[in-house]
Amino acid sequence: MQAAIFLEQALAPVPGGTGRYSVELAAALARTANQGDSVRSWTAWHRDTTPAVVAGVTGPRRLPVTRRALAEAWRYGVGPAPRGVDVLHAPTLLVPPRRRYPLVVTIHDAVPWTHPETLTPRGARWHRAMAERAARTAAAIGVPTQAVADALAAVFPAVRGVPVHVLGAGVARAVVREPDVEYADRVAGSLALPDRYVLSLATLEPRKGLDVLIDALATIGAAAPQLLLVGQSGWGGVDPAAAASRAGLPPGRLRVLGRLGDPELGVVLRRATLLVAPSRAEGFGLPVAEAMAVGTPVVCSDAPALVEVAGGAAAVVPRGDAGTLAATIAKLLDDPAERDRMALAGRSRAVAFDWDRVAERAWALYRSL
Repeated sequence: MQAAIFLEQALAPVPGGTGRYSVELAAALARTANQGDSVRSWTAWHRDTTPAVVAGVTGPRRLPVTRRALAEAWRYGVGPAPRGVDVLHAPTLLVPPRRRYPLVVTIHDAVPWTHPETLTPRGARWHRAMAERAARTAAAIGVPTQAVADALAAVFPAVRGVPVHVLGAGVARAVVREPDVEYADRVAGSLALPDRYVLSLATLEPRKGLDVLIDALATIGAAAPQLLLVGQSGWGGVDPAAAASRAGLPPGRLRVLGRLGDPELGVVLRRATLLVAPSRAEGFGLPVAEAMAVGTPVVCSDAPALVEVAGGAAAVVPRGDAGTLAATIAKLLDDPAERDRMALAGRSRAVAFDWDRVAERAWALYRSL
């Protein structure tokens, strides 16, 4: 079987979680392919496609138009598309026109319908339009969690006529791999990691609820540890420093580390006192799974996908409730025994989030089509 995957999101200015999903799924498909199977990748036209090069995957082959032109053409169901494959997986809503081969499309969340205010108006319209196209042309829809499947069924009637499969998601091996002490100390020194800190891992955009976390730490006051934010700036003009100043968070209590490579991220995750995911809406919540996999206690919002991924191993607080979040963080900071219990529970839960298992489910889906 010639399976193809469209890796354009890996080349986006801010790849985000969907970019990581695309690359990790492609790598796992290559690792789990049967004899005689192969995986190819495709992108729009870029001079440099290095970020989309994946071990074991042939390509990427480039379509003869740029990302922006391709997105606009595909919105109307026209334009070039991959050829010579048996099945194509579009891991985002950048969905090609109908072709003779079966198409699998991953829809990561129901945010364009349930929380459109957390996207740009243009982005919300584009996602809804492309989801409608996917519902008309896809042989199957993949989702990362049952929470997304349920939400789509409730708010997106067109999807009810397409088979929806919960494929899941995983944690990158480079994040989970235990670093040697010398490397970990070198990373900690270069990033000036404090002995105790709260970590948030997310693209800096309104949906991630960073304002709620900053307000919560300001409520804790002088006893609050430093907050480290890992992630690139997204849309919406989210300015953590300005938010910290408005909330009254003491100077120096917040640092933005930007985007980190997987080995560095593994160190930062392991050394965190807590990982806090206060998102208003999610489709999976990869930072929760990553933190649990390395034994870092997690506090997350009650967004259904986060609750599903945490599986009882995290402390859950109501979305947007800075007061309850502050009380929960303060209690855990003072209770090392509870943090140890949560770390053990998290490691046990995170075993379920393995990319090879996701790829095996995807291969089974491809064969069924």
